[in-house]
Amino acid sequence: MFNILFVCMGNICRSPSAEGFFAHHLSKSTYADLIAIDSAGTHSYHIGYPPDPRAIKTAAQFHIHIDHLRARKVNAKDFHDFDLMIAMDHSNLANLQAIRPGGSTAELQLMMAYYPKNHAPGQADEVPDPYYGGMDGFVHMFELLELATAGLLTEVEERFR
Repeated sequence: MFNILFVCMGNICRSPSAEGFFAHHLSKSTYADLIAIDSAGTHSYHIGYPPDPRAIKTAAQFHIHIDHLRARKVNAKDFHDFDLMIAMDHSNLANLQAIRPGGSTAELQLMMAYYPKNHAPGQADEVPDPYYGGMDGFVHMFELLELATAGLLTEVEERFR
């Protein structure tokens, strides 16, 4: 098994959305049985809560269903259980690096590292947090995640070939 954890701050916008998109892409992969996914936040603001209603609504517009997911906080065990931990931005990547226990085998990466470079030259290297904005921020987040998670799946599938 190859285990992937998507990480943002509160685990109610970006990381559950990334998990939903990746699950959608993964369902079409011949390697689906070999890859497990989850999402978590670096902060404990929303533990046990579903994704933000705006994320759920926007996801549904992309035919992605995330309303069943519940927020949780990253823990020390995650660094041993997951092969790849993907942060949505530099702040959460730094948070992961700061709490990473010794002996951890997890690879840490930014989500936008998987975004196709030829699709939008000069694209930012972070998935912006839409929480304090309007619906347009959620749509933009989903547009980024749709392509970045597809790129991630392509790269992960290469590991099995």
